[in-house]
Amino acid sequence: MVAGTTRRLVVGVTTWLLLIGLPAAAQKMAFWDTQRKGANCFNVEPSEAWFAAARALGVDWVRLAYDKWKGQGRDFLMGDADNFQGVVQQDLAKLVEVLDWAQKYNIKVVVAPLGLPGNRWIQNNDNRRDLRLWNDKAYWQQSAAFWSELAARLKDHPAVCAYNILNEPTPEMETGLAEHGDVARYEAWYRKHRGTAHDLPAFYETVIAAIRQVDSQTPIMLDAGWYAQPNAFVYWPSARDDRVLYAFHMYEPYAFTNHQNFRREKPYVYPGRIPHAKKKVNWNKRQMERHLSPLFAWVGAREIPINRVVCGEFGCYRRNPGAAAYFRDVISILNEHDLHWAFYSFREDGWDGYDYELGTEGMGAAYWQAKEAGRNPPLVRRDNPLFDVIKSQFSLRDSQPGDGRDRERRGG
Repeated sequence: MVAGTTRRLVVGVTTWLLLIGLPAAAQKMAFWDTQRKGANCFNVEPSEAWFAAARALGVDWVRLAYDKWKGQGRDFLMGDADNFQGVVQQDLAKLVEVLDWAQKYNIKVVVAPLGLPGNRWIQNNDNRRDLRLWNDKAYWQQSAAFWSELAARLKDHPAVCAYNILNEPTPEMETGLAEHGDVARYEAWYRKHRGTAHDLPAFYETVIAAIRQVDSQTPIMLDAGWYAQPNAFVYWPSARDDRVLYAFHMYEPYAFTNHQNFRREKPYVYPGRIPHAKKKVNWNKRQMERHLSPLFAWVGAREIPINRVVCGEFGCYRRNPGAAAYFRDVISILNEHDLHWAFYSFREDGWDGYDYELGTEGMGAAYWQAKEAGRNPPLVRRDNPLFDVIKSQFSLRDSQPGDGRDRERRGG
């Protein structure tokens, strides 16, 4: 433990010394040279107070999704995902204001849209899947135009440390490919769909090329297919661009982590036997390592540096039995591989299910009665055994605006 801590301290100091001597643009990729730990911001209404709290926790970076925000048109920033005509300037001003808050508190931001032209986020689309992006390449060009315009505006913002082109893409949906199963199924699927609108690597290359025409420096984060499954990378070539980060999300076994599990007559418990890919498997740390092994094999075969791999989300419904043990094992694996990561989520304002500072108890009848009456009752957030697993990973900081020299306090 002491040796590992010393090594991380030396790497961190070395990286800091390198960063202060680099031009601002080059610093964006160098930020990712050492392991970074962060959180997801997925709120209905962004606030400066959220960034102050994130700074106090000690997060390095935030993965920022803006799709819940109220915009000038139907779709925030895009205006209209049915027919993109240009970035909405009033919405852009709001995004920049939020990025300014992040900069004020010395937090880096990955901009992560949940939808693109032809791929409206399901919760903004009457709970209907929008798969036009994966069936018509005209939407590839609209998506490239969107990102080109957005990158031109954000490239010089000091808080921005990456563009995450699209959250959890699903080009495989409705093509006959099972969501879970033997990873070998991807090879045959890609042979059939390569060059079509379902070709995710080709889609990314199209968007990357558009971004690079206006911004040569900002790192670009690419989520794997099938909701950013770690093993959905196995058929990919490595990207031609050398400023790329490869991102996956970790919610497996989903039968355990999702909120419906808690409603079962007998919820699945972690560690324990939990169904996955139509089989019951004994899920524990060793099984999670096996689950991630195809990803690490692909990273090695493509000679991708491990500091270019990111777990952009991991999480679990906070009331599920064994959630703390699940977090300990996931975080342990990510740290053992020196992967960047961001937990999902921090102080989400739309739902309490993944707000780990609330612990594992219910909200109580009075809370829900107030919500039904249209009020916003206060949430009682406090240290608890579940959140302590996450909190212990960070060096707590003073919550005042940053000056580049954060005063650290020891975590939980």
